[in-house]
Amino acid sequence: MKHLTEYRKVQSIAKDTIAELKKGIKAGISEREIMFKAEEIMRSKGIENFWYYDIGAFVHVGKRTIISESGKQYTPSEIVVGRNDIITVDLSPELDNYWGDYARTIIVMDGNTIDDDSIENAIEFSQGINTGKELHRAFIEFIKPDMTFEKVYLHMNAVIHHLGYSNLDFSGNLGHSIAFNKDQRKYFELGNETKLSEVSYFTFEPHVKQRDGVYGYKREDIYYFQNGNAVAL
Repeated sequence: MKHLTEYRKVQSIAKDTIAELKKGIKAGISEREIMFKAEEIMRSKGIENFWYYDIGAFVHVGKRTIISESGKQYTPSEIVVGRNDIITVDLSPELDNYWGDYARTIIVMDGNTIDDDSIENAIEFSQGINTGKELHRAFIEFIKPDMTFEKVYLHMNAVIHHLGYSNLDFSGNLGHSIAFNKDQRKYFELGNETKLSEVSYFTFEPHVKQRDGVYGYKREDIYYFQNGNAVAL
């Protein structure tokens, strides 16, 4: 794959940033502080630019996790993490013009973050976290290079509905191609007849909530095809 080494490098920085960020998230830290800390970590790892409207980290805490908005409008709040709470973090690092794009939902229990292997202890949030993982599994199993972005969009929205969740994205899409200009992205959306084989890399980033729930869940990875199979960076 063209530029695979470069994309792996910037995406690995995003992954490492989330891992390091989780160590510093505790009850009482604000949404704004989490954003600044995430950007600080990325800069310490060599990131100088953020490709999405110069915002390195979209962060939402608690019931604000259902918010979906463009980077043009985003401003972090002073809302603080509660003792048992939920945080979504979406990173947009850029390194030598190559993009990373990585989002995870972080859970705090008894004042501290918990790892995925302990998520079942967070009964209020575990179903949403596991649904995000299931959506990515379903996505990987379904997509093929000759499919259009629209076909994948329709199928995955049906899966979201079947699981009892709603798509929260403000424009309704479920991800996009990775480009060198944010205005050139192709989206998983209605009417997009572009085939997945026409782009090199693409994200899948369902932002969902249980239909009667009050919290949002986000999970994003970058994918590409290797021998006809979807592989995450």
